[in-house]
Amino acid sequence: MNKAELIEAMAESADISKAAAGRALDGMVEAVTEAMKAGDTLSLVGFGTFSVKERAARDGRNPQTGETIKIKASKIPSFKAGKALKDAIN
Repeated sequence: MNKAELIEAMAESADISKAAAGRALDGMVEAVTEAMKAGDTLSLVGFGTFSVKERAARDGRNPQTGETIKIKASKIPSFKAGKALKDAIN
C-alpha cells in the first residue's frame, strides 16, 4: 500500500474527502516527526509506539578497501507494534 492508497482507504473509512484525508495524514506524519525530533515517545494504544533510540559510535570497515573507519553516534527512529496490531495480523 502506498500513500495514495492509504489516503483513499482513510477517506472511505472516515467518510471524508480524499483531500481532507490527505491533510490528516500529512498532519499526523508531521506531528510524529516533530515529537521524535524533540526526543519524545509517541504511543498509540493498540497500534504501537514511535520512539528515538541512540546508536553508539562504533568502528566499521570500508568494504572496498578493508580500511577501518569510525562511524559516529546517531539517533534512529524506532517503532514497536502494540498487542492489538500484532494480534490483528496473526
